[in-house]
Amino acid sequence: MSARSHITTHVLDAVTGRPAALIGVVLEHHIHGSWREIATARTDADGRVSDLGPEAVPAGRYRITFDTGTYFAARSQATFYPHVTIVFELDDESAHYHVPLLLSPYAYSTYRGS
Repeated sequence: MSARSHITTHVLDAVTGRPAALIGVVLEHHIHGSWREIATARTDADGRVSDLGPEAVPAGRYRITFDTGTYFAARSQATFYPHVTIVFELDDESAHYHVPLLLSPYAYSTYRGS
């Protein structure tokens, strides 16, 4: 069994109160003025991605992009946000970073999780 990734995420559909499964997720690192893809994944049945990238990443600026348009289209639900991108700073290389997304068709929120 491998260790948990340095950066993880969880998506909750705030309308249904249920995990948002099968959302495409891309993790990127900002290096030398441009974004470099580190990993791609899909949320599992519990809306989680625990294997998003390596076990350790250097300090720096990162972004996670969620393919919310495909998720809502599969439910025949219109959405104002076809993608949600969260940019954040990782400053403690020994800490785990959990970046959750609370999602609805016309709003979203996030916070630094644990």
